[in-house]
Amino acid sequence: MTDLVATTPGLYPLPDAAKQRLSDLKGHQKGDLVSGDEGPEIAAAYEEARGELIADQRTAGLDRIVEGQARWDDMLAHPLTVHENVETGGIVRYYDNNNFYRDPQVRGDLTASGDVAAELDAATELLGDDESLQAVLPGPYSLADLATDEHYGDEAEFLDAVGDFLAGEVEAFPAHETLFLLEPSLVTNPPADDGTDDLASEVVDRVAGATDGDVVVQGYWGAFEEKTYAHLMDADVDAFGFDLVAGDREQDLYNVNEYGAKDEVSLGLVDGQNTLVESPETVRERVDWFQDQVPATDFERVYLTTNTETFYLPVSKHKEKLVALAEAAVAESEVTQ
Repeated sequence: MTDLVATTPGLYPLPDAAKQRLSDLKGHQKGDLVSGDEGPEIAAAYEEARGELIADQRTAGLDRIVEGQARWDDMLAHPLTVHENVETGGIVRYYDNNNFYRDPQVRGDLTASGDVAAELDAATELLGDDESLQAVLPGPYSLADLATDEHYGDEAEFLDAVGDFLAGEVEAFPAHETLFLLEPSLVTNPPADDGTDDLASEVVDRVAGATDGDVVVQGYWGAFEEKTYAHLMDADVDAFGFDLVAGDREQDLYNVNEYGAKDEVSLGLVDGQNTLVESPETVRERVDWFQDQVPATDFERVYLTTNTETFYLPVSKHKEKLVALAEAAVAESEVTQ
């Protein structure tokens, strides 16, 4: 029987009260804030937001609980923008949509910082005994793609260093059931040559090897190119994530049917950047459709998730989408029993 798990890739919208409080404290809106240098009042505001984001997931009935990443003002770039050897440049746009972040300019060695681990430690204290923590990180290829290297001087060496950095971060994490590595750049700006393909797969494997939890490599805003996917299959991860909302379904199906898949799969079934709220029935139909298209693959677990982060959604719509995922997973589980 397939295990259906309702979850998300994190990066939630700030609760309205927290957004206003932080705006008053910092004098700017969330997208204009710099993380990593918070005083006690700002730290308390983020702590309160973390509690609310976890409570929202608990209320919705999700199977995996993320920390919510309220402090990640620079989205996927956050683990670098708070690093002591990284300078944050101006606001830039990335992935050709409404995603903005400060350009992390790496000017020294990327040693492990423990920043994300501290967030997860705080989240763990809020979880009940029957709740499972899910860690979230940018994948090494995407994080390197979003950054500017002013220190290592070689693309391959820099990607290798980012992989070591993230592996060191993961080693400091508290116990967690799942780790989502968010890799949109592997979809939108894939490696141009076999050597980089091999290295991208190897550094993903290295980060995955730093945790005892299940590892999901989540791509979105398209589909993995054939060559990229074939190389990724060499990485010792538990699942790949496919964007069934804004991706290329035919390419996803070709990859799986041609090169196989891991024993688990993550499906982006709910639009993380559109206010239209999908019904649980629609989510179930998308799960069934995908499984029908790959009859030779019997997945042990299917993660039901939003296709992207929900940061840009109104809080109310974000919460409704969490409920849709949770209800779809419950209904699907009842059908498969």
